[in-house]
Amino acid sequence: MTPDARQLLLDEAALDRTLQRMAQDILRQTPDPSTLVLIGVQRRGVELAARLAGLLARANGTEVPRGAVDITLYRDDLEVVGPKPLVGPTDLPVDLDGRHVWIVDDVLFTGRTIRAALNELTDFGRPARIGLAVLVDRGGRELPIQADVVGERVATGPLDRVDVFVKELDGRDAVEIVRGAKVPA
Repeated sequence: MTPDARQLLLDEAALDRTLQRMAQDILRQTPDPSTLVLIGVQRRGVELAARLAGLLARANGTEVPRGAVDITLYRDDLEVVGPKPLVGPTDLPVDLDGRHVWIVDDVLFTGRTIRAALNELTDFGRPARIGLAVLVDRGGRELPIQADVVGERVATGPLDRVDVFVKELDGRDAVEIVRGAKVPA
């Protein structure tokens, strides 16, 4: 792959502005902010949920509970993951019954990750409503799932990849599109 196959979609400043807009959109779509819970999808959705929770707390004046969900065992393609998948923690900070839960993920593509997250969350309770907030929606859905809050929409091909980098894990904030890359399983 040539170095110019990478295209910068969001730099650090643009990512910050995008998250601020997403936080405002989440507040607008949450009738009672006191019922709000953010659940990040492991890996980078957790870090994005933490940032959104901070922005929401500043805008709303109250702390927003947040947690994490690992969908590994709820995937419909475990054979691709391998015989011994790495399973991370699912951490839900509060009872989800009657809450307005927002699933936060970095990239929405086929919809399969979100389907798995929905399956897992409903094993833990019955939220009043579940919304979906994603940093990047790249199209290419295989399931009828759509995000309620989207940071950026970008058209990609099936061999393209969207890489999200967050300071907490990667030492920098950026979103890049890699054209013609094979999407990892």
